[in-house]
Amino acid sequence: MILAAENTDCPEHALALADENSSIYLQGIFKAIKSYFKDEEEFLKMFRGERTLSWMDHNPFMSEGFAEFFKSCYLGNLINSWIPAVDNGDVLEKLKKGAKVADVGCGFGITTLMMAKAYPNSTFTGFDFHKESIEKAKESVKKEKINNVKFEVSSASEFPGSDYEFVTFFDCLHDMGDPEGALTHTRNVIKKDDGDGNSSNSGTCMIVEPFAQNELENNVNPVASTFYAASTLICVPNSLAFNGPALGAQAGENRIKDVAMKSGFSHFKRVLETSLNIVYEAKP
Repeated sequence: MILAAENTDCPEHALALADENSSIYLQGIFKAIKSYFKDEEEFLKMFRGERTLSWMDHNPFMSEGFAEFFKSCYLGNLINSWIPAVDNGDVLEKLKKGAKVADVGCGFGITTLMMAKAYPNSTFTGFDFHKESIEKAKESVKKEKINNVKFEVSSASEFPGSDYEFVTFFDCLHDMGDPEGALTHTRNVIKKDDGDGNSSNSGTCMIVEPFAQNELENNVNPVASTFYAASTLICVPNSLAFNGPALGAQAGENRIKDVAMKSGFSHFKRVLETSLNIVYEAKP
C-alpha cells in the first residue's frame, strides 16, 4: 500500500500513507494496532484480573506506533498554532528569547526536539519513566546534533530542576498513575512571579489532551470510539497498574481542570482545540 501511494499521481495518498513528516501521516496508528494482537494473551489476563498492564509491559510496536501517530498532530499544530496561543503569546516570546523548559512524559522526545529546533535560545529537558523511550530520544539527539536539549529517565512527580518557565504534558497526563502528583510537583518547580503580582512573570504549564467532551453521550463519534478503545487497552490499565485514578483518554475538560486546581494551580484555561486534541494552560 505504501509503494502504491508513492508511485501514483495521488500526492494526497502519499501524505497519508508514505510521508513520515506529513501532518496527516496515518501509518503509525496501524503499527500501534498491530501491538494489540501481539499483546492479546496479556490483555485476557488483565481483564481476568490476573495481572496489571503498564506502559512498559506492551509490545514495542505500541510505543513506536503511537509516537508516529501523535507526531503527525504535533507537526501540524505545535509550533504553528499551539505555542503561539498559550498565555496570550507570552510563552512564545519567552521561548524566542531563551527559556527553561521541561517536557514531561516526552516518550521518544518528538515534541521536545521540535521545540528545541524551533527555539534555539531556550533549553529543553525531556523526562519519561520509560527507559527504552528515553534511549530512543537520546539517539535522535545524537543523530540530529541538537545541543540545547537533553533527556532523562524520571517519573512525572519527581523530575529534577526548578524555575521552569514552560512545562509541557503531551497526550500523557491522563495515562499517569498520579496525575495530581505530577501537576503538584510541576506547580512546585515552575517559576513563580516576582512578587509584584504580574502573572506574566510566572511560568506556564501546557497540557495537551485527546479531544473529549465532558459527557459520555456527547462522545459518540468515530474519533471518540477509537480513543475509548485505545484507552481501554492502554491508558486506563497503565494508570491502574500504579493505583491511579484511571482518567482515560476521554477524561474531558472538567476532570483535567479538577486535577489541575487540586494540584495548586490558580489559573486554568482551555486555549484551543483541533479534531484530535484540546490544549489547556495552567499557571500558579
